[in-house]
Amino acid sequence: MGPRMTDWYRKTSWMCLLVVGMTGELMAQDRQILPFEAPPATQETMGKKFTAPPGEPVGPVYVNEIELVNQKIDLTRAMSLACQHNPTLKQARLQVSAELAKSMQAGLYPNPTFTYIGEQIFVDAPGDKDSPGEFQGGKITQRFVTADKLKLSASKYAQRAHVSEHRSVAQQFRVCNDVRMHFYQTLASRSRLMLRMESLKTAEDQSLTVREMYNLGQVKRYDVHKANVQLQQARLQLQQSQHEMRRRLRELNAVIGIPLPLQNLEGKLTPEGEAFTNEFAEAHVLTQSPELSAARAKLRSDEITIQREKVEWIPDIVVSAGSGYNFEAKETVGLAEIQLEIPLYDRNQGTIAQAQSDYFRQCREIERIQQLLRHELAMTYEQYAMSYEHAVEYRDMIVPEMKAAYQELLISYKRDREEWPTVLQAHNDYVQVRLEQIHFEEEFRMNEILIMGYLLKGGLQAAPGAVPPGHIDAVPKPR
Repeated sequence: MGPRMTDWYRKTSWMCLLVVGMTGELMAQDRQILPFEAPPATQETMGKKFTAPPGEPVGPVYVNEIELVNQKIDLTRAMSLACQHNPTLKQARLQVSAELAKSMQAGLYPNPTFTYIGEQIFVDAPGDKDSPGEFQGGKITQRFVTADKLKLSASKYAQRAHVSEHRSVAQQFRVCNDVRMHFYQTLASRSRLMLRMESLKTAEDQSLTVREMYNLGQVKRYDVHKANVQLQQARLQLQQSQHEMRRRLRELNAVIGIPLPLQNLEGKLTPEGEAFTNEFAEAHVLTQSPELSAARAKLRSDEITIQREKVEWIPDIVVSAGSGYNFEAKETVGLAEIQLEIPLYDRNQGTIAQAQSDYFRQCREIERIQQLLRHELAMTYEQYAMSYEHAVEYRDMIVPEMKAAYQELLISYKRDREEWPTVLQAHNDYVQVRLEQIHFEEEFRMNEILIMGYLLKGGLQAAPGAVPPGHIDAVPKPR
């Protein structure tokens, strides 16, 4: 189970990112804007391994809903459609674009300024009541940034762009995990509906049989009333299954972003291969979780922030130069200025302390995420292991045995060795164990998806930004 399932997740993962990129470029061309160019994915390991984004095979960028009616849609196709239509994936990519734009802006050199200078204009002078004054001219002022402040500022936001990249990968896993879970839930609800239809047919046969036996004096009126109740319960259970199936399909369509025909969905719930161990699951989640990778990337950003704030107090050099006409001396003159702030009292001590506090807060944040993942994994793996054991036992032993028992009674009935009500009860038991099998297989799929998908879900929630909750901003105005 482990290597095969991991390889399958890897192969489907990279395809999704390709589909999303193709969709963004074609939409940009249609709107006559420049397509967003995602930065190259870093191969630097923020966890112990690089987390590959989930993806799907390349499909048509524009999907005609009418074409879907005649197409068989498997899980791979459903995820490919979600990568094209789910808006949160585009939001996550725009978060990366915004941080890159901040990095570019933070590294730009300050513009020079021009100043017009006129001194003592219209002063009264001998022979001239409205003189042009003593001096008129202009100067240009330029701030020269010292101590690599602009480079550090750009590096800080470039590192935050890496944080957004990891959060974008996490969002892709959320969407793909939701599609997987809703897809299997829809398949399970469809299977339950078919079994409820069988159960209703059995209840109708049971009701008819009991009435005939009552007419022959073989059962009491109590048995007739009981058969009527069981028939009505079977009808209500069928209605409930119909409502559940419609709800599951609507949820799947909402995550994908386009309606899918129920009859075209293809897939199976039955477990394949061997179950993976708790050690494998814990290593998989804790070494490759994009949430942990984003937290470690944020820690690096906080390190750069401390370096940036430690050089903030180093004064910049402001140079001014210009020329003008001195009407008193009647000649052209020049002027020059150099300004240098003296850091006598303010050496940015408070802001440095704030940046250091956020750095240590982020260290604790990494520990918190690790403990949270372990906490969630403990429950998820328990449910995964239990549902796998039950699903395998129902598949290999319980359901075949119950089917064999039902077939034996059916053969005995045909040979006049068994009563028909006993056969109907055996069929009810057979349907019941198949319903239980579907329940455990569905539970197995849900927990397997969560573990292989790093416990991420919520594919319609907005993608988070680079700055996590609880972040301490060192300065009110970013630099």
